[in-house]
Amino acid sequence: MADGFAMALQKGVRAALVADSGITSLVSTRVYDEPPQDVTFPYLRFGGIEPSAFDTDTTEGSLVSLSLEAHSRSASGRVEAVRIVEAVRAALHRQEASVTVTGHTLVELIFQTYSVTRDGEGRGYTAVIALQAMLEETA
Repeated sequence: MADGFAMALQKGVRAALVADSGITSLVSTRVYDEPPQDVTFPYLRFGGIEPSAFDTDTTEGSLVSLSLEAHSRSASGRVEAVRIVEAVRAALHRQEASVTVTGHTLVELIFQTYSVTRDGEGRGYTAVIALQAMLEETA
């Protein structure tokens, strides 16, 4: 059984991020759905993922809102979190050809916005990155 729009997109985005030297220079391959208990900082984590039907008369499609969280606990905190955001933007914004979405065609991938706040423990910063993708089912 093929993955649906959301899962296929998450897999493709993760693969693109861990293959990108700008990302790996900052977080190595620490791009998680759920980070391990003893996680090494900094890292990226998938946040929310919300697919919405976006069909045409002839093709099933989906608009998928996807968020990533960049977690930092370095002395430079906010600066490191923003550097990770900028690397994610460079790796993904309108870079559809670098993201393989098995079973679907990635029509468009847009970096929308981000916010940076102090984390809940007051020991670091978390940047939340919002992306939107348009996908079509492969014929």
